[in-house]
Amino acid sequence: MANNEKTEKFTPRHLDLIRQCKKGDQKAQFEIYRLYHAAMFNTTLRIVGDSDDAEDVMQEAFLKAFAKLDSYRGEVSFGAWLKRIVINKALDFLRLKREQLSLEDAGELGEMAEEEAENVDYKYTAETIKKAIYALPEGYRIVLSLILLEGYDHEEVSIILNISNATSRTQYHRAKKRLKGLLMENEEDDD
Repeated sequence: MANNEKTEKFTPRHLDLIRQCKKGDQKAQFEIYRLYHAAMFNTTLRIVGDSDDAEDVMQEAFLKAFAKLDSYRGEVSFGAWLKRIVINKALDFLRLKREQLSLEDAGELGEMAEEEAENVDYKYTAETIKKAIYALPEGYRIVLSLILLEGYDHEEVSIILNISNATSRTQYHRAKKRLKGLLMENEEDDD
């Protein structure tokens, strides 16, 4: 879990909103949505890679969260609880999407040998890095996003994705290597 989620403090107003949401108060639900939608959208987008799909998945996650709000016990921050629902919804979306596509359509790629450039200093814009991350194969993008951008560790990622710790580490290493290659290709294209 990311450090900022572990240390999140609730104001009395925040706790009051959650209590009101549990009673079905739509204004309180809207306020909770307003407080969390940007962060949850970004999390979803990093996993699914498409803004329209991310918006749909995030909306479904909020609906599920409000429907299951009675199961929130306050043992973790509300943001952490909600983020877990969002991540699970995004992963469910990807699984469903993968099942609906043929292997050809999904663009399954075999392992590709890549040379790793070491000790080279590159400067990239945030947009260039973002595009390169979205160009990563789905599994790589998910593990990289959960670790680098969401702050989870390999043990947490292995639990979330139901993979082994070693698989998480391997996917992360390969994702970084592939990302580096994509960024280098992009730099060469710009020259």
